[in-house]
Amino acid sequence: MKNILAIFLFVTACSINGQPQQTAGFYDFTVKTIDHQDFDLSSLKGKKVMVVNTASKCGFTPQYGELEKLYKEYRNNNFIIIGFPANNFLNQEPGTDEEIENFCRINYGVTFPMMAKISVKGKDQHPLYQWLTKKSLNGVLDKEVKWNFQKFLIDENGRLVDVLMPGESPYSEKVIGWLSKVDQ
Repeated sequence: MKNILAIFLFVTACSINGQPQQTAGFYDFTVKTIDHQDFDLSSLKGKKVMVVNTASKCGFTPQYGELEKLYKEYRNNNFIIIGFPANNFLNQEPGTDEEIENFCRINYGVTFPMMAKISVKGKDQHPLYQWLTKKSLNGVLDKEVKWNFQKFLIDENGRLVDVLMPGESPYSEKVIGWLSKVDQ
């Protein structure tokens, strides 16, 4: 009986002192849009989601055009792209949210949702990106953000399914295959 009580107390202490019994999922996050409105990720249930950290002064910035093309082609098939501007790599996203929004619209005709600028790594890493990059939170894999335009693929049930590195085209065969696949 003492052993059972000791185990119970240990498990209870662990769940109270830092290690929650259940971690947040993708749909538990609310983020800010680029115009500072709340955007509840639970509104995306049933959709495939590509989360991508973006920058306006990066060698990969032309991927905005590919992202927009992909979004326009597949948005009616329960797919959405969410862009998160971030200034974590060589000051390649120095602008304000308003400047970023204008840049994306004017230069690439971006219509997919853009969120407010956040940090995708480091001490001030946004909680969503903590979930995306840590297996202990997402249950799938550890994958730190290496550079601008890294893409995280989330299935219709809010599960992380894959990560595309920054140099991989958002219009790659891997992505098209994933979007064409009907999940059960």
